[in-house]
Amino acid sequence: MTSSEHGQHAPTLRTARLLLRPWRPSEASVMHELWSERDPRVPPHRRISADGRPTVAELAESIRSHPPASVGLLAIEVLGSRDVVGYCGLVDGRAFPGEPELAFELLRRAWGQGFATEASLAVLDRARSCGHQRVWATVWDWNTASRRVLAKLGFHETGRYEVHPDRGTTLFTSRRL
Repeated sequence: MTSSEHGQHAPTLRTARLLLRPWRPSEASVMHELWSERDPRVPPHRRISADGRPTVAELAESIRSHPPASVGLLAIEVLGSRDVVGYCGLVDGRAFPGEPELAFELLRRAWGQGFATEASLAVLDRARSCGHQRVWATVWDWNTASRRVLAKLGFHETGRYEVHPDRGTTLFTSRRL
């Protein structure tokens, strides 16, 4: 799926080791794997259900039906191997309207290699070049790996949080660009 198919600009970002680009329907199995690996404390609507939903086919259809946008979650492709290992990008933030939220998630086999930090830096540079002055990120209090990545990126906890009795506490962090 190319940006010309949708008549709009589909972002592509490159780092030393990574290409961040729109998802392809053929990569729905990677997205399914991400959903399958999620911690059981993640809300059920963001995990694979007991009956196997969303299926790979449903995720492929979702990719097909949501055209690339200037703000969105980009596939993280490792240069050389062309292996897609997760996503990183900006989403409409929950904290303040008009201020985006950074989101990233990697397959477990890609953890500990610096990909989340590298991809996030590219996305933050893009956000700055688009005129954003601040970016938010929410993170579960129990997600120590993502909290470390956010700290490396210069995000600071704001003191704002949301508590859920079964899933833990969501912390709101921000960073000026």
